[in-house]
Amino acid sequence: MKNALIFTASLFAIFWLTACQTTSQPPPVQEKPAAVEPKKLEAEDKSYVFGWGALPSEIAKPRGGTTRGTPVEIAPARSLPLEEIASQPDAFERDRAAILSLAGNYKASFHFLETMGLFPEHKPARPYHSWSTEQVRVLEDHGEFISLQHTLVMHFQQEDGSIIGPIVMKHWRQDWTYQDTDLHTFRGAGTWERDTRSPDSVKGAWSQAVWQVDDSPRYEAIGRWKHEGNRSLWIGENSWRPLPRREYSVRDDYGVMEGFHRIIITPTGWIHEQNNWKRVAGDSAKTPDYRGHEIGLDRYELITSPDLSKADEYWEKTGPYWAAVRQVWKEVYAEKERFSLKGKVDGRSQFEHHFEYAGTLDEGEPWDPEAGAAFAREIIAAYLGDEAEAASY
Repeated sequence: MKNALIFTASLFAIFWLTACQTTSQPPPVQEKPAAVEPKKLEAEDKSYVFGWGALPSEIAKPRGGTTRGTPVEIAPARSLPLEEIASQPDAFERDRAAILSLAGNYKASFHFLETMGLFPEHKPARPYHSWSTEQVRVLEDHGEFISLQHTLVMHFQQEDGSIIGPIVMKHWRQDWTYQDTDLHTFRGAGTWERDTRSPDSVKGAWSQAVWQVDDSPRYEAIGRWKHEGNRSLWIGENSWRPLPRREYSVRDDYGVMEGFHRIIITPTGWIHEQNNWKRVAGDSAKTPDYRGHEIGLDRYELITSPDLSKADEYWEKTGPYWAAVRQVWKEVYAEKERFSLKGKVDGRSQFEHHFEYAGTLDEGEPWDPEAGAAFAREIIAAYLGDEAEAASY
């Protein structure tokens, strides 16, 4: 147990430094840093931020991860459309092939830029950039349901040139459901609510449900795949999402990301495009109040190195526990029309408990199905609450 806790603590440290977390349990709200005043551009100042024009270097330089990853080798580019998509006999099978093609080993790069503010005091802010190497594995495939699990596998280069790692950590998950009529959508203030759709409205469509690192919910939306010539893309509907860590760690003036996103298959992997409005409150607000807008570009590029196979070892040992966690969430979704999540209980976030338990299995502890399922159910129940107790965003 002691070794597992040390292992988990090291993962947490890397987790925060790489700034890749999207969990819905925020730390205490930090004071919003003062925006940098734009200065008059000097002739020798060549800084440039897309969407704002020429700005000084203190704004042009992105904020984001502080650790240094080792070099990666990008896989050779592929011809589009992918053969596994184009060769399918119908739209349903082409959609399935496109979703399954998202699996692989990737360098994942995250880029975000606030494009405007909708309040008088707004000033241009620094863009955001971080990257990681991660494996996307097919966790489940049942025809009309496909689950893809992201796992970070990071090697870090120190100042003396030495390499640390690989460090392996469970990341987010995306579940795809065909013609899904039963969704739970984010409603702000740490709350999710059942959203029932008519069969006609989702005919031919796929929902994408995104889950946090601890398998608690994040957001869910309906969208449709389009396959036109050498272009395959999924376009999601307008939906609400909790703030990611890159925002709630520096902003406390809004609580909902509202927008749509697209997934596009590319010769080197796939791209996730985001179009986000920063909304002050969820469905408790009588009139929408928006603070601003951002665009995001998450680029997943297939790689041939470094080796990410340590993720396979992690899932071989911890997979049964995470399956038990997912089962509890299936029960919550089946039973509850509306629920909220507490940000912390006794000073701890939900993911800490799950990561520690999984860490013991990764260290070699034998899997006990009854005890593991009971622990998962106990932890999740402890964080379910009413809206007054919900996490603040």
